[in-house]
Amino acid sequence: MLTEKRTKINQLLAIIPPGVVLQSSWLLNQGYSLDLQKYYRNSGWLKALENGAMFRSNEQPRYEGGIFALQRQSGLSVHPGGRTALAFLGKAHYLELNTSQIWLFGGEKEKLPAWFKKHKWGKQIHYKSSSFLPMELGLTEFSLAGFSIHVASPARAIMECLYLAPENFDLVECYELMENLNDLRPTLVQELLEACTSIKVKRLFLYMAEKLNHPWYKHINLSKVDLGKGKRSLVKDGLYVSKFKITIPKTLTNNEQ
Repeated sequence: MLTEKRTKINQLLAIIPPGVVLQSSWLLNQGYSLDLQKYYRNSGWLKALENGAMFRSNEQPRYEGGIFALQRQSGLSVHPGGRTALAFLGKAHYLELNTSQIWLFGGEKEKLPAWFKKHKWGKQIHYKSSSFLPMELGLTEFSLAGFSIHVASPARAIMECLYLAPENFDLVECYELMENLNDLRPTLVQELLEACTSIKVKRLFLYMAEKLNHPWYKHINLSKVDLGKGKRSLVKDGLYVSKFKITIPKTLTNNEQ
Protein backbone atom coordinates (compact mmCIF):
# COMPACT_ATOMS: atom_id res chain seq x y z
CA MET A 1 0.00 0.00 0.00
CA LEU A 2 2.82 2.39 0.91
CA THR A 3 4.61 1.56 -2.34
CA GLU A 4 1.43 2.24 -4.29
CA LYS A 5 1.01 5.64 -2.63
CA ARG A 6 4.60 6.58 -3.42
CA THR A 7 4.19 5.40 -7.00
CA LYS A 8 1.11 7.58 -7.45
CA ILE A 9 2.78 10.70 -6.04
CA ASN A 10 5.84 10.10 -8.21
CA GLN A 11 3.59 9.79 -11.25
CA LEU A 12 1.87 13.03 -10.31
CA LEU A 13 5.09 14.97 -9.77
CA ALA A 14 6.45 13.64 -13.05
CA ILE A 15 3.67 15.26 -15.08
CA ILE A 16 3.16 18.45 -13.08
CA PRO A 17 5.57 21.30 -13.87
CA PRO A 18 7.45 22.74 -10.91
CA GLY A 19 6.00 25.91 -9.45
CA VAL A 20 2.33 25.29 -10.24
CA VAL A 21 -0.63 24.96 -7.92
CA LEU A 22 -2.51 21.67 -7.55
CA GLN A 23 -6.22 22.09 -6.94
CA SER A 24 -7.84 19.50 -4.71
CA SER A 25 -10.85 19.21 -7.03
CA TRP A 26 -8.58 18.49 -10.00
CA LEU A 27 -6.62 15.89 -8.03
CA LEU A 28 -9.90 14.17 -7.17
CA ASN A 29 -10.72 13.93 -10.87
CA GLN A 30 -7.28 12.42 -11.47
CA GLY A 31 -7.93 9.64 -8.97
CA TYR A 32 -6.29 11.16 -5.87
CA SER A 33 -8.83 10.86 -3.06
CA LEU A 34 -9.10 13.39 -0.25
CA ASP A 35 -7.56 10.84 2.11
CA LEU A 36 -4.65 10.32 -0.28
CA GLN A 37 -4.14 14.06 -0.62
CA LYS A 38 -4.09 14.36 3.17
CA TYR A 39 -1.55 11.55 3.37
CA TYR A 40 0.73 13.35 0.91
CA ARG A 41 0.51 16.55 2.96
CA ASN A 42 1.18 14.74 6.22
CA SER A 43 4.09 12.89 4.62
CA GLY A 44 5.69 16.12 3.40
CA TRP A 45 5.20 15.55 -0.33
CA LEU A 46 2.71 18.40 -0.67
CA LYS A 47 1.89 21.51 1.31
CA ALA A 48 -1.42 23.32 1.61
CA LEU A 49 -1.49 26.68 -0.17
CA GLU A 50 -5.00 27.54 0.98
CA ASN A 51 -8.08 25.43 1.51
CA GLY A 52 -8.59 23.57 -1.77
CA ALA A 53 -5.10 24.02 -3.21
CA MET A 54 -1.61 22.57 -2.69
CA PHE A 55 1.92 22.78 -4.03
CA ARG A 56 5.17 20.82 -3.93
CA SER A 57 6.71 21.02 -0.50
CA ASN A 58 10.13 22.08 -1.75
CA GLU A 59 8.96 25.18 -3.66
CA GLN A 60 6.83 28.28 -3.31
CA PRO A 61 4.52 28.92 -6.26
CA ARG A 62 4.02 32.37 -7.69
CA TYR A 63 0.72 33.74 -8.93
CA GLU A 64 1.61 32.52 -12.44
CA GLY A 65 1.50 28.96 -11.05
CA GLY A 66 -1.98 29.75 -9.77
CA ILE A 67 -2.99 31.01 -13.22
CA PHE A 68 -1.70 27.75 -14.71
CA ALA A 69 -4.03 25.84 -12.38
CA LEU A 70 -7.03 28.00 -13.30
CA GLN A 71 -6.38 27.61 -17.02
CA ARG A 72 -5.24 23.99 -17.27
CA GLN A 73 -7.06 22.37 -14.36
CA SER A 74 -10.30 24.37 -14.25
CA GLY A 75 -10.54 25.40 -17.92
CA LEU A 76 -11.02 29.07 -17.12
CA SER A 77 -10.08 31.91 -19.45
CA VAL A 78 -8.60 33.94 -16.57
CA HIS A 79 -5.36 35.44 -17.89
CA PRO A 80 -2.84 38.23 -17.31
CA GLY A 81 -4.06 41.12 -19.43
CA GLY A 82 -3.80 44.85 -19.96
CA ARG A 83 -0.52 46.42 -18.87
CA THR A 84 0.55 43.16 -17.17
CA ALA A 85 0.37 41.23 -20.44
CA LEU A 86 2.17 43.99 -22.34
CA ALA A 87 4.98 43.87 -19.77
CA PHE A 88 5.20 40.09 -20.13
CA LEU A 89 5.49 40.44 -23.90
CA GLY A 90 8.10 43.21 -23.83
CA LYS A 91 5.70 45.87 -25.09
CA ALA A 92 5.90 48.11 -22.04
CA HIS A 93 9.57 49.01 -22.10
CA TYR A 94 9.48 51.61 -19.35
CA LEU A 95 7.55 49.31 -17.00
CA GLU A 96 9.17 46.63 -14.90
CA LEU A 97 7.93 43.12 -15.51
CA ASN A 98 8.02 42.40 -11.79
CA THR A 99 5.49 45.09 -10.98
CA SER A 100 3.46 44.83 -7.79
CA GLN A 101 0.25 45.66 -9.66
CA ILE A 102 -1.12 42.64 -11.56
CA TRP A 103 -4.17 42.82 -13.80
CA LEU A 104 -6.10 39.64 -14.55
CA PHE A 105 -9.09 39.36 -16.87
CA GLY A 106 -11.72 36.66 -17.20
CA GLY A 107 -15.13 35.97 -18.62
CA GLU A 108 -18.22 37.71 -17.28
CA LYS A 109 -19.33 34.65 -15.30
CA GLU A 110 -15.87 33.54 -14.21
CA LYS A 111 -14.81 34.11 -10.61
CA LEU A 112 -11.48 33.63 -8.91
CA PRO A 113 -11.65 30.72 -6.45
CA ALA A 114 -11.32 31.45 -2.75
CA TRP A 115 -7.87 29.89 -2.51
CA PHE A 116 -6.51 32.24 -5.17
CA LYS A 117 -8.04 35.35 -3.57
CA LYS A 118 -6.97 34.45 -0.05
CA HIS A 119 -3.35 33.56 -0.75
CA LYS A 120 -0.72 36.26 -0.27
CA TRP A 121 1.07 36.27 -3.62
CA GLY A 122 3.27 39.24 -2.80
CA LYS A 123 1.44 41.19 -5.50
CA GLN A 124 -1.63 43.35 -5.60
CA ILE A 125 -4.00 41.35 -7.76
CA HIS A 126 -6.74 43.18 -9.66
CA TYR A 127 -9.36 41.03 -11.37
CA LYS A 128 -11.80 42.20 -14.01
CA SER A 129 -14.52 39.93 -15.34
CA SER A 130 -16.22 41.13 -18.50
CA SER A 131 -17.72 40.07 -21.81
CA PHE A 132 -16.58 42.98 -23.97
CA LEU A 133 -14.36 40.56 -25.90
CA PRO A 134 -14.88 36.82 -26.50
CA MET A 135 -13.04 34.85 -23.84
CA GLU A 136 -10.87 32.84 -26.23
CA LEU A 137 -10.04 35.53 -28.78
CA GLY A 138 -6.61 37.18 -28.91
CA LEU A 139 -4.76 35.10 -26.32
CA THR A 140 -1.18 33.92 -26.78
CA GLU A 141 1.04 31.34 -25.09
CA PHE A 142 3.77 32.71 -22.84
CA SER A 143 6.56 30.48 -21.57
CA LEU A 144 7.80 30.68 -18.00
CA ALA A 145 10.32 28.53 -16.16
CA GLY A 146 8.93 25.01 -16.51
CA PHE A 147 5.45 25.80 -17.80
CA SER A 148 3.45 28.20 -19.93
CA ILE A 149 0.21 30.16 -19.55
CA HIS A 150 -2.11 32.07 -21.82
CA VAL A 151 -1.81 35.86 -21.69
CA ALA A 152 -3.49 38.56 -23.72
CA SER A 153 -1.82 39.27 -27.05
CA PRO A 154 -0.64 42.88 -27.53
CA ALA A 155 -3.77 43.84 -29.50
CA ARG A 156 -6.13 42.41 -26.91
CA ALA A 157 -4.04 43.74 -24.02
CA ILE A 158 -4.21 47.37 -25.17
CA MET A 159 -7.97 47.01 -25.62
CA GLU A 160 -8.15 45.74 -22.04
CA CYS A 161 -6.21 48.82 -20.93
CA LEU A 162 -8.69 51.03 -22.77
CA TYR A 163 -11.58 49.13 -21.21
CA LEU A 164 -10.25 50.12 -17.78
CA ALA A 165 -9.73 53.75 -18.80
CA PRO A 166 -10.16 56.37 -17.58
CA GLU A 167 -11.48 55.09 -14.22
CA ASN A 168 -8.74 52.54 -13.47
CA PHE A 169 -6.11 53.37 -16.05
CA ASP A 170 -4.73 56.61 -17.42
CA LEU A 171 -5.54 57.42 -21.04
CA VAL A 172 -2.18 59.09 -21.60
CA GLU A 173 -0.42 55.93 -20.44
CA CYS A 174 -2.64 53.92 -22.80
CA TYR A 175 -1.43 56.11 -25.63
CA GLU A 176 2.19 55.67 -24.60
CA LEU A 177 1.70 51.90 -24.55
CA MET A 178 0.03 52.04 -27.97
CA GLU A 179 3.14 53.75 -29.35
CA ASN A 180 5.01 50.44 -28.98
CA LEU A 181 2.41 48.49 -30.94
CA ASN A 182 3.46 49.23 -34.51
CA ASP A 183 3.67 45.56 -35.49
CA LEU A 184 0.20 44.25 -34.69
CA ARG A 185 -1.39 41.72 -37.04
CA PRO A 186 -4.15 43.51 -38.98
CA THR A 187 -6.23 40.33 -39.27
CA LEU A 188 -6.32 39.87 -35.49
CA VAL A 189 -6.98 43.57 -34.89
CA GLN A 190 -9.88 43.41 -37.35
CA GLU A 191 -11.29 40.33 -35.66
CA LEU A 192 -11.02 41.90 -32.20
CA LEU A 193 -12.62 45.17 -33.32
CA GLU A 194 -15.53 43.38 -34.95
CA ALA A 195 -16.08 41.21 -31.87
CA CYS A 196 -15.64 43.99 -29.30
CA THR A 197 -18.87 45.21 -27.72
CA SER A 198 -17.41 48.31 -26.04
CA ILE A 199 -17.96 51.40 -28.18
CA LYS A 200 -15.56 53.35 -25.95
CA VAL A 201 -12.75 50.86 -26.51
CA LYS A 202 -13.16 50.78 -30.28
CA ARG A 203 -13.29 54.56 -30.68
CA LEU A 204 -10.24 55.14 -28.48
CA PHE A 205 -8.28 52.31 -30.09
CA LEU A 206 -8.89 53.58 -33.62
CA TYR A 207 -8.24 57.21 -32.68
CA MET A 208 -4.87 56.36 -31.15
CA ALA A 209 -3.88 54.01 -33.97
CA GLU A 210 -4.67 56.62 -36.62
CA LYS A 211 -2.93 59.37 -34.69
CA LEU A 212 0.21 57.23 -34.34
CA ASN A 213 0.02 56.32 -38.04
CA HIS A 214 0.79 52.66 -37.35
CA PRO A 215 1.34 50.77 -40.63
CA TRP A 216 -1.31 48.13 -39.83
CA TYR A 217 -4.02 50.77 -39.38
CA LYS A 218 -4.50 51.28 -43.11
CA HIS A 219 -5.45 47.61 -43.45
CA ILE A 220 -8.40 47.91 -41.05
CA ASN A 221 -11.82 47.87 -42.69
CA LEU A 222 -13.69 50.45 -40.63
CA SER A 223 -16.97 49.74 -42.43
CA LYS A 224 -17.13 46.41 -40.60
CA VAL A 225 -16.57 47.97 -37.17
CA ASP A 226 -19.64 49.13 -35.27
CA LEU A 227 -18.72 52.44 -33.64
CA GLY A 228 -22.19 53.11 -32.30
CA LYS A 229 -24.07 56.38 -32.31
CA GLY A 230 -23.89 59.53 -30.26
CA LYS A 231 -21.01 61.24 -28.50
CA ARG A 232 -18.84 59.85 -25.73
CA SER A 233 -17.28 62.19 -23.17
CA LEU A 234 -14.50 60.44 -21.28
CA VAL A 235 -13.04 63.39 -19.37
CA LYS A 236 -14.09 66.84 -18.21
CA ASP A 237 -12.66 69.88 -19.99
CA GLY A 238 -11.20 67.76 -22.77
CA LEU A 239 -11.22 68.22 -26.53
CA TYR A 240 -13.79 66.72 -28.88
CA VAL A 241 -12.61 64.50 -31.76
CA SER A 242 -15.38 64.69 -34.33
CA LYS A 243 -14.30 61.69 -36.45
CA PHE A 244 -14.66 59.28 -33.54
CA LYS A 245 -17.15 61.36 -31.51
CA ILE A 246 -15.14 61.26 -28.29
CA THR A 247 -13.98 63.89 -25.83
CA ILE A 248 -10.48 63.03 -24.64
CA PRO A 249 -7.68 64.67 -22.59
CA LYS A 250 -6.15 67.69 -24.25
CA THR A 251 -2.71 66.11 -23.91
CA LEU A 252 -3.77 63.48 -26.48
CA THR A 253 -4.79 65.93 -29.14
CA ASN A 254 -3.08 68.25 -31.61
CA ASN A 255 -5.68 70.88 -32.43
CA GLU A 256 -8.34 68.26 -33.23
CA GLN A 257 -11.78 69.61 -34.10
